[in-house]
Amino acid sequence: MRDAVHNVDEHAAWAAVNSDDHFETLPMRFSPPLTIILAACLTLLTNAAGFDLRSAHAQTTATATDSLRLTLPPQTYAVVGQPFVIYYDNLILTQSPDKYRCRFTLERAGQTQSLGTHEARHWSFTPEATHVGQFTLRATLVDTADQTLGMAQTRLAIAPATAGAERSLSLLIVGDSLTHGTIYPNELANLLSQPGNPTWKMLGTHKPPTIKPGVAHEGYGGWTWEGFATRFVPKPTAGQPKLNSSPFVFADEQGKPQLKPGRYFDEHCGGERPDVITFLLGINDCFAAPADDAKLLDERIDAVFQHAETLFTAMKQAAPQATLAVCITPPPNVRDGAFEANYKGKYPRWNWRKIQHRLVERQITQFGNRASERIVLVPTELNVDPIDGYPENNGVHPNAVGYRQIAETIYAWLKSRYAE
Repeated sequence: MRDAVHNVDEHAAWAAVNSDDHFETLPMRFSPPLTIILAACLTLLTNAAGFDLRSAHAQTTATATDSLRLTLPPQTYAVVGQPFVIYYDNLILTQSPDKYRCRFTLERAGQTQSLGTHEARHWSFTPEATHVGQFTLRATLVDTADQTLGMAQTRLAIAPATAGAERSLSLLIVGDSLTHGTIYPNELANLLSQPGNPTWKMLGTHKPPTIKPGVAHEGYGGWTWEGFATRFVPKPTAGQPKLNSSPFVFADEQGKPQLKPGRYFDEHCGGERPDVITFLLGINDCFAAPADDAKLLDERIDAVFQHAETLFTAMKQAAPQATLAVCITPPPNVRDGAFEANYKGKYPRWNWRKIQHRLVERQITQFGNRASERIVLVPTELNVDPIDGYPENNGVHPNAVGYRQIAETIYAWLKSRYAE
């Protein structure tokens, strides 16, 4: 294992988070003068040495009650003509997001460019054709007094609007209830159906009633990495795929379960292998983990990643040319009341927010620089609006706005594959 350094109301029936079992760094109790000195030193060192893109999150000089842990993935993606948005709150760990903002700058060929627009809660940038290519995107975290608290950076790849035109794309989408609701797969199909895109095909056996023509996936409410890698039910329940075996697990001649994605592709996809397999999982795996015990939380995440790696190994054997894309776990609804409505005090929002942020850090470390293995990260945690992207009464399941934002990030990454 790699070392640690993470209209929709009708779909509320799919909102159950099934998990069985939180992480907060001890506050730094520095006096104000020392905090200011450390912030200045951090800024000087950052300017001199830059940041390691493999571990792009930066420790900040935080207040006594906030451990901010500014975090960016190593690579982000945008498409000409499509807004690229980052919400400040999604980058840091705080219960007071209104106290902080991020300033973003883009650099290319040694030139710094102040592109995009800084709003109260987010930064947005709509690339033009002249912006196609690679940028370094730098984030500077500041407080209300405009004091620099931390810096981080990522690469931003901007694809042409016509990237992938006259090409083909075979896609398998794997996930939990966020996928089961089918809203973001539908939105992704809408985006891919616009002019200038590859001819697309989605593989999968699951086609809920809300699915649009051509859309399919393997998304089931309450499912986990472990479930997809190991779950086996000898006597399946007709019409209830959520309760049955993993679509990738089959009984051998002795009746013992075996993880066999190749058999899945042969029997359910006409032998076709996908070009891309996306995974949006992690909520159910970690939702009830001990948020305030760093060791136990990391042990839980270690176990989750072991199941992910098992699934990856089997997928690569069955479809060696496929790219395996891990979608980073999105942030939750900012409203405490949404968690109270769903979980009646058993799972407070702040607990899950701490777990989710640690999970994002760990996902970046585990999967962030493995393109040579055809394993990549898709930064679906950056652009989901934690306020307007969620209904008032659901903690972890977005509304139509939030699901579209997830689809836009996946789409931008897909386009980038054809621009390389």
